[in-house]
Amino acid sequence: MKTKALGKQTRVLNCPPAVIGSACIVGQKEGEGPLRNEFDRIAEDSYFGQESWEKAESAMLRESLTLSCDKAAMSAASLDYVLSGDLLNQCISSSFALRELAVPFWGLYGACSTMAEAVGLGAMLIDGGFADRCAAMASSHFCSAERQFRTPLEYGAQRSPTAQWTVTGAGALVLSAEGSGPRITHVTPGHIVDAGIKDVGNMGACMAPAAYETLRSHFEDTGRTLADYDAVITGDLGRVGHELLCELLAGDGVVADERLTDCGMLIFDPKRQDVHAGGSGAGCCTSVLCGHILRCIRSGEWKRVLFAATGALMSSTSALQGESIPAICHAVVIEAEGGRRS
Repeated sequence: MKTKALGKQTRVLNCPPAVIGSACIVGQKEGEGPLRNEFDRIAEDSYFGQESWEKAESAMLRESLTLSCDKAAMSAASLDYVLSGDLLNQCISSSFALRELAVPFWGLYGACSTMAEAVGLGAMLIDGGFADRCAAMASSHFCSAERQFRTPLEYGAQRSPTAQWTVTGAGALVLSAEGSGPRITHVTPGHIVDAGIKDVGNMGACMAPAAYETLRSHFEDTGRTLADYDAVITGDLGRVGHELLCELLAGDGVVADERLTDCGMLIFDPKRQDVHAGGSGAGCCTSVLCGHILRCIRSGEWKRVLFAATGALMSSTSALQGESIPAICHAVVIEAEGGRRS
């Protein structure tokens, strides 16, 4: 019996777990953006003291977990599960970051939606009584992603105006059945949406329909509207995808206002930083969540946030074979300590 079901896709958590610790690390370019003061560490070296960009990404992810556990006043070894993913083949950033940690590991791949997937699954594990404490993590690195999905940096390829900049960033948060902090109250998993787009330089257009479908389902399931949230934050549609999402919502009579924004638009300053359509990558919305979003909730600025991360489920193989790019969006509701609002 689906006692926690609310409508077709949304699940209500009867015992919402708290975020008792969170941390994020970003690269130098991200540290020059408007959210520079909300990151725990800004790396001065793209190699993060390692021998390769891939090892750098793992090191950033590993340190993010350590910092988040330190803030939660616990050791990583005491976690029941770690849920983590990244953009690299076989999720090597996550598996190599955690290979010395003897904690059960769930490796996830949702592209840029991975952090919302990890948070949602971790919250449901705790609410279902299968765990007391879980860590949700995700990462990306501009240089490692370019090497895998596009062309090596040495090639100097031109970027189209619709292209987005893969964020160098990693983040982790600790969910707990006990303790205080922002709480995960609802989870709305998405389904795969394929708009038939094949342009790997236009991720926003690929993902906007998926974001629309998940938001539409969430509002229909809960009976809520945009006005019921202090912020509805997608990630990472960038400027192009955000504009398309607003058009799709307008078709349903939903007028988007300043409450609807996107992590790919928040993390960089388009006037000062040449990132074309904005930020992307699993580390983008992860860094914004573990830094900016949770800070705004903890400070009391926001009481209820809908975090809806989107992912383009492509690979370098599928792109070269001429396949279209399917996408997905997973959403979680994060509310301030003190219970749900009506």
